Parts: sequence; C-alpha cells; structure tokens
Amino acid sequence: MVTSDTAVPDDQAQHGSSLTDRLDRLPFTRAHLHVLVSSGVGWALDALDVALISYVIVVLKQQWQLSPSDQSWIVSLGFIGMAVGAVLGGRLADRFGRRTVFAVTLLVFGLATLLSAFAPALAFFLVLRAIVGFGLGAELPVASTYVSEFAPPLVRGRIIVILEAFWALGWLVAAVLGALLVPHGDWGWRLALLVGAIPALYAAIVRFGLPESVRFLEQRGHHEEAAQVVRGFERSPVLLPRVAAEPATSAAERPAAEPAQPSAAEESHEPSRAGFLALWRPGQRRGTVGLSLVWFFVNFSYYGAFIWIPTILAGQGFSIVKSFEYTLIITLAQLPGYAVAAWLIERWGRRWTLAAFLLGSAVAATLFGTAATVPEILITGSLLSFFNLGAWGALYAISPEVFPTALRGTGTGWAAGFGRVASIVAPLLVPAILASSNDGQIVLFAVFGVSFLIAAGAALLLTEWRGRRLAD
Repeated sequence: MVTSDTAVPDDQAQHGSSLTDRLDRLPFTRAHLHVLVSSGVGWALDALDVALISYVIVVLKQQWQLSPSDQSWIVSLGFIGMAVGAVLGGRLADRFGRRTVFAVTLLVFGLATLLSAFAPALAFFLVLRAIVGFGLGAELPVASTYVSEFAPPLVRGRIIVILEAFWALGWLVAAVLGALLVPHGDWGWRLALLVGAIPALYAAIVRFGLPESVRFLEQRGHHEEAAQVVRGFERSPVLLPRVAAEPATSAAERPAAEPAQPSAAEESHEPSRAGFLALWRPGQRRGTVGLSLVWFFVNFSYYGAFIWIPTILAGQGFSIVKSFEYTLIITLAQLPGYAVAAWLIERWGRRWTLAAFLLGSAVAATLFGTAATVPEILITGSLLSFFNLGAWGALYAISPEVFPTALRGTGTGWAAGFGRVASIVAPLLVPAILASSNDGQIVLFAVFGVSFLIAAGAALLLTEWRGRRLAD
C-alpha cells in the first residue's frame, strides 16, 4: 500500500506489469481528482440545462400561449435527441476516444443552448431542443465511462456517485436561476438559457486539459501514449493512500470476464470487431437486458416527475414564484441522497444499494401523489428527491462495469439511449394521466411507483463489481 507523497515512481513499477495493472494499483491521487472535478463540472452544466427547461416551460406557456401538447413536445424532443445522442455517443467514444467525444458533445449542446436563448418562436425552439438533447445524451454515459476507467477499483463506485452528485449542484443552480430570473418576463428565461450555454466554453478546457483513457489507448494500440498517461498518474501526489489495490496474484482473483493480457494486435483490432450485436452475445446478454430495463424505468419515473413538478405545483394554485421555491427546497434533498449512496455503494455493493434506493423511490413517489398540504408536498417531495438521485448515482456507477473496455462506451450508451425512450414517452403521458380523473395526480405517481419497483427487480439481474477491476 502506497503512503508516500507520490503514487508509484517509475523505477519502482514492476517489470512486466500491464499499464492497466499499474493504473489500478494506484491510490487516489491529485490527477484522479483533476479528472473527477473537470468531468463533474461538465456534468453539473448538463444538469443546469436539463433543469432550466422545466422552469422555462412554465413561463413560455403564458408568453407563447402554449397548449399542454406544445409543452410536452418541448420536453420530449429534447429527450429524443438524448436517446440518439446516448447510443451514437457511446459508440463514437469506443472508436475515437472518451475525451474527444466528451468535449465535442459539450460543445454541441452548449452552442445549441446559446441559440435557444434567441429563439423567436416555438418551431425554432423545438429544433434547438432536439440538438441540445443530442449533445447532452451523448455526454453523460461517455463521462461516466471515462471517469470509471481511471478510478481505483476499491473506490470506483464511490467516485462515480460523487461524479453524479455534480448533477445536483447543476440542478440547484437551475432552481436558483428559475426562481430569480425566469419569472421576469421575456428577458428572464432568455438570460437563464444564456447561462446554460457555458458548456460551449468549457469544452475547450476538457479537450486539452484531460488525458485520454488508458484502457482506450491500449485497446487502440497507442501504448506509448498510454504509458505517458500512467506515468503522469504515478508521479501525482497521493491524496487517499489507503485505497490502493494489491495486484492480482492468481486468475481466481480477476473477474471472470477479463482475459489475461491480450497481444497488441488483439487489442488494436478488438474495437473494430465489437459493436451493438456484441452486447447480445452469450455472457453479455443478461447484463445488457438488466441494465437497459433499469435505465428505462428510472428515466420514465424521474423525468415524468421532476420535469413536471413545477407545472404540477402551479396547477394546484401556487404562484409561479412559490412553485419554483418549493421545487428548490425539494431539490436540496438530492445532496444527502448522493452522500448516503456514495457511502453505501462500497459497503452494500452496487446492486443492493441501487435496489434499496429504487424501493425508497417507489414509496416516496406513491406518498407524493397523495400529498395535499405544503408540509406534505415538501416532505414527500424531498424523500422522492433523496431516494431517486441516490439511485441515479448507483446506476451510473454500475453501468460502465457491466461491459468490457471494447464495448464500455457502446454498452453504456445503448442502455442510456434505451432509457431515454422512456423519458420521451413520460412527458407526453403526464398531461393525459393528470387530466384522466379528479385523482389524476394520485394515479400518475402510483404509476411512477410501480416503475421504480420494476427497476429495482431488474437491478438484481446485474453482476456485482464492488472492489473488482474493470474487465479489459
């Protein structure tokens, strides 16, 4: 176990150790923190954009005289773009690199958000929302894959939950902007969207300031570049010396799906053979199906609920300002949800942490549907926020672990893209369910509760990877 000021000096690296072996044996260093925070800022900016639209819709309904169908299409077109972006972005990340695709997708949705702020009418706004969604959908699974491939195995799950916690920071900023700017006429929502365009500037920092994934470089045969990245991490000051993993000494200590070190030829050609069909081959199919189902039903409930909460509260007679304030309070509960998930995920493991938070989400959703008074709304909404976002953290932690390196971006992107189909459907169904009866809200959140229960069952189909190396 390393306890010095730097990780593992080059002259102490074991002769014959693969680069991924050396990387996985490192403790948590300043270089790891740089990767985490840089990726996390991009993640927070993504959340800022997604959350802002739920506030903007409320104001646009009045200014542009939008029908419920128009409002639903603003949300759903963004998610259509996210579905396409997730699938293509993951595949592109396996072909061209995690860092490069990460930066390009930030640039795409940042510029589209900037143009959205100047949209003169609904049609133009809808087209831009689809483009924003494409960039956003491609970025999220690529970012989690990227950080997972650098994280030390013993704390990998915790690090990804922390990465996902940046989402709450972005959502909180959006809630503040929603309360302070969006209600103030035409200039308010446009100014808020201009703030959401910051990722376009951040993309350049990401592209040139972060290293490429070592695992990707080795798969593509770029061994010298990969070695330079590893040496940089080995020279970086140690921040958490107790999370270094000992090298595996026998085949039994390695995950079954991970081969012994492949030759350079095998590594460089493997990505070209891997593709979407490989996600369904024996040994991989169960993980693909289970993960896809979790993504689908979590997306359905999360986006069906949280995108519409400000509108639902406004429909119950609360003013726009009050509904935004209540949403901000509910959003604050995301932070302790992430914190508890980050603690549990390396104790209970990924599957049980994910399943437990999904069960809590099911109960909280059902209770929120019956809430009538302000205290009930705030308490049950906060519980839903706590459990749901803790589940998201665990889901992003387990997703890249389901697939080997050559398929990691493709598989994570596929599951995320499949889940986005539910996020397209949910906003379209919400107005219909709410209008179906006098108890429309109770029925709606009961449906969300059942969806969370199905996701919890699907989570138990996944293999547990706590403390284990990623499959190369």
